[in-house]
Amino acid sequence: MSDRIRTDAQNLKKLIREAEALADESMIAFARLKQAMLTARQNPEVEVHLGQRALLRLNQVETQAMAMSSSLLRVHDELSKIAIEKMGDDRVTTEIPEAATNIEPIANHDLRIAS
Repeated sequence: MSDRIRTDAQNLKKLIREAEALADESMIAFARLKQAMLTARQNPEVEVHLGQRALLRLNQVETQAMAMSSSLLRVHDELSKIAIEKMGDDRVTTEIPEAATNIEPIANHDLRIAS
């Protein structure tokens, strides 16, 4: 194996982890934003409906961020497979369970409030 392949592999490993960390940081930022929005809405001087549309849109952003994170995990998985094939050393790969990359949509559940 050439030094170039090893150098490229190390760079890819660093960059995929960096991308995954940024995806996680964005989700943390969205969670903080949601918490601040909900806290602000609990102010007795604020009408309860204010911010509802913004919360709905933020929920969409969070869903998209989770989809991005899952896609990055699939990229990571594919790069790990290439590392095994090209480098012949499965110690340099990251083992990702198939269940983590094959996420089925969560069904809408009937949420009824018990009386």
